Amino acid sequence: MDVWEMTDGERRQIAARLAEMPEDAWGQPTLCEGWLVRDVVGHLIAIGSMSAGRFVRGMARNRFSFDSFQGEGIRTYASGKSPAEILRGFEATLSSRAKPPGPKTTVLGEVLVHGEDIFRAQSQGFGDHPAEHLVAAADFYKRNSFPLKVKRRIRGVTLRMTDADWSYGSGPEVAGPGISVLMAMVGRKIALSDLKGDGVAVLAARS
Repeated sequence: MDVWEMTDGERRQIAARLAEMPEDAWGQPTLCEGWLVRDVVGHLIAIGSMSAGRFVRGMARNRFSFDSFQGEGIRTYASGKSPAEILRGFEATLSSRAKPPGPKTTVLGEVLVHGEDIFRAQSQGFGDHPAEHLVAAADFYKRNSFPLKVKRRIRGVTLRMTDADWSYGSGPEVAGPGISVLMAMVGRKIALSDLKGDGVAVLAARS
């Protein structure tokens, strides 16, 4: 399956779950520190509306501060808008092929992780993610040094998905559902409770 087809499927799942979310939940926190549900969805719209040119111009406009650039996207696509308006904006990106510079797997990873950021924080559990989606994202993230610092975080442990044919690394094992392995890779410590093995304590001690 093409990475864009995977991304389309993940976006559709998020949109369907958002459509069922009470309006007041859009103002609730997510696993992204300082970001509410509406902010995370605005960020996903920004990604789905991105181009290399927009990325470069936006970074320059924000003096090459990645955090400031992300904040600009949230203000553009979410600030002052109702949940229904934000959802319509997100639905408009469901088949988008827009992306910032770099591999298209970047977008799949963003959609996978941020969907979980929203729904886990709402105690709605994790989504139904096909194994090939998780493997594609994990293979992409395992080499990430910036901005998520995955390569440093997972050094010296063996990661293993128990619901997919994927493992990586050497050292004490961290094993569990693929989506929880992926979330732990990018620093979401809430996912560690889903995982088992001596390597879990190693990841817990790292930022």
